[in-house]
Amino acid sequence: MKTYYYPNKKEWTKLCTRPSSDTSKIYEAVVPILEQVKKEGDTALKKFNLLFDQANTPNLKVRKNEIEKAIQRTPKKLQEAIQIAKANIEKFHEAQKTNPLKVVTMNGVTCFRKSIPIQKVGLYIPGGTAPLFSTILMLAIPAKLAGCQDIILCTPPNKKGKIHPYILFTAQLLGIKKICKVGGAQAIAAMAYGTNSIPKVDKIFGPGNQYVTVAKQIIQQEGTGIDMPAGPSEVLVICDKKCNPSFVASDLLSQAEHGTDSQVILVSDDETIEFKIRKELKKQLEKLPRKKIAEGALKNSRIIITKNLEEAMDFSNAYAPEHLIIATEKYNDLAQKVINAGSVFLGKYTCESAGDYASGTNHTLPTSGFANSYSGVSIDSFYKKITFQKITKEGIKNIGPVIETMATAEGLEAHKNAVTIRLEYLKK
Repeated sequence: MKTYYYPNKKEWTKLCTRPSSDTSKIYEAVVPILEQVKKEGDTALKKFNLLFDQANTPNLKVRKNEIEKAIQRTPKKLQEAIQIAKANIEKFHEAQKTNPLKVVTMNGVTCFRKSIPIQKVGLYIPGGTAPLFSTILMLAIPAKLAGCQDIILCTPPNKKGKIHPYILFTAQLLGIKKICKVGGAQAIAAMAYGTNSIPKVDKIFGPGNQYVTVAKQIIQQEGTGIDMPAGPSEVLVICDKKCNPSFVASDLLSQAEHGTDSQVILVSDDETIEFKIRKELKKQLEKLPRKKIAEGALKNSRIIITKNLEEAMDFSNAYAPEHLIIATEKYNDLAQKVINAGSVFLGKYTCESAGDYASGTNHTLPTSGFANSYSGVSIDSFYKKITFQKITKEGIKNIGPVIETMATAEGLEAHKNAVTIRLEYLKK
């Protein structure tokens, strides 16, 4: 990690850049994959499974006996942990439900809004170097609570053509019956266009690498909804001299181990804390099974020393982190100044891992600075908000002249006429 001491605000834009490949090259690689899946369907998916995952998958759908074996291979202690996490996530997301909104805007004019569940949703669960079964909890639980009719799950197979048992256990626990062995941009294409094995969906959820992110952005332009552009994971930690260096180092490493393209940022108003945290990073790195991955991420990462904590918070808002940890003595004061962040973790005991797994909040969050305009996944992500209006005889008499005046001013005579005809009818 490179350290920047008291950088001028003019330098912040450069310091907020994420590690990324040439997106034009990624786009060029993704487009042919989408086109091939659109034309060849399952045949293309099986071909890509061999090419990208070295997996022979005669059947793309997961069978019942595979799920039964997965349950047996999932340790009881882990099953219990997943059940507790499930309960917490359900509790938090259930509380997000709202009643229909109904407002009388003027006499005889009533407007209301209803939340209608999206009928068909696709969940993308990354496989890669770690089986992210926790992401199933984060996506399937709000989808179920919202009342989505069809839920399709796609996740990449291993070289034996199998899905990790923990992923299958979690999926069946939540009642997901359509599970398919396909990952990457080709999985996004399958859910967007539909194949014999994978039905077309209305909206796709789930994080992934840059190829998955680009694929989601492309299919969004073609009419399939997506949750957000969610790429490589990131965390920004704000700490002061009273922080626990071992805690801070562990939080940085917990994100760094996701992938070499992940990024971790440490921001502090205290120069002396840098040495202590670097010492802890080195110490803890040696014990990590994913040491090389974490080291790769740290090369893309930075330490920023600011004049004070207020400036540290300003930098965080400029960066717009996916995860923001405020490990300062007066964390509540800084929390009031958060403008851009996917999810915020307050105090030295609130590790980011809690949000990743079991506290109840959702871990599917905007990355790459998109937290300045996107929210993380919630139950609202699985709804369409549809508005209705009802106008009575009295209502059209009250609001009609307003509409006529405005329509005339815009030169839209047919709009005006739709009101005028009704008003004249009521005079009879």
